[in-house]
Amino acid sequence: MVLLKNINELKVWCASQKSIGFVPTMGALHAGHLSLVKAATLQSETVLVSIFVNPTQFDEVEDLENYPNTLDDDLTLLKASGVSAVFLPDFDQLYPDDYRYQLSENDFSMALCGAHRPGHFDGVLTVVMKLFNLVKPAKAFFGEKDYQQLRLIRGMVKAFFLDVEVVPCPIIREKDGLAMSSRNMRLSKKEREIAPQLFKIISSGQSIERMQKMIEAAGFELDYLTTQGDRLLVAATLGEIRLIDNVPYNNLRTLKKPVELRSVETCPSKPSNVE
Repeated sequence: MVLLKNINELKVWCASQKSIGFVPTMGALHAGHLSLVKAATLQSETVLVSIFVNPTQFDEVEDLENYPNTLDDDLTLLKASGVSAVFLPDFDQLYPDDYRYQLSENDFSMALCGAHRPGHFDGVLTVVMKLFNLVKPAKAFFGEKDYQQLRLIRGMVKAFFLDVEVVPCPIIREKDGLAMSSRNMRLSKKEREIAPQLFKIISSGQSIERMQKMIEAAGFELDYLTTQGDRLLVAATLGEIRLIDNVPYNNLRTLKKPVELRSVETCPSKPSNVE
């Protein structure tokens, strides 16, 4: 596994590859990230993972300062997963303009998470565009857990005629149903016991109004619970940690039964349709 620590090394390496499957991350890797890597290895000749904690997408300095740093463990996991190369840039390399130039979307990014995290999606879209321009991947792999981010990135690719296929990958959950996230490790023991209730409630088949009351009664501070197409999306804060999740809405509306949990082993190698 090659470690690429600057843009020149990245460009030389990418130029020597025929078809790159790209997985951009902020590190603190877990089984959810590894499911993206697995999908990339099945669908690509070579796999590149980037690790960069992007400060421009954090709306709170404290959240950035407390973001987990597990680089040594991350590299061990990626090497064992058959990754071809890892890109490890720093801020000055990716932002030589000091973030004076930004990419914005002025509709969907203002709703849901965007309404509660001003500037968040500007930072996400800007850094992903920079990485796509540098790597020029054939395919890029993103999880469905952040459904709004996934839709915005797919929209950006379409709007700017980028020659990359954005591949959505299913949410990977803990055995108790909690959607995997790097921020989960910051939950207290008590909060970790409560956190799985979020998924259980949104997959219960209750009315949205009833689920809102159940979420708040469980101890969450609810940001939103709403539908987007065939998905039911939620964002709620538990203690200091903001959790997001989503489930197929049509299944709930028609079947009225809990959504089946997905594990890494059951994650399909082919992308699912989210739009």
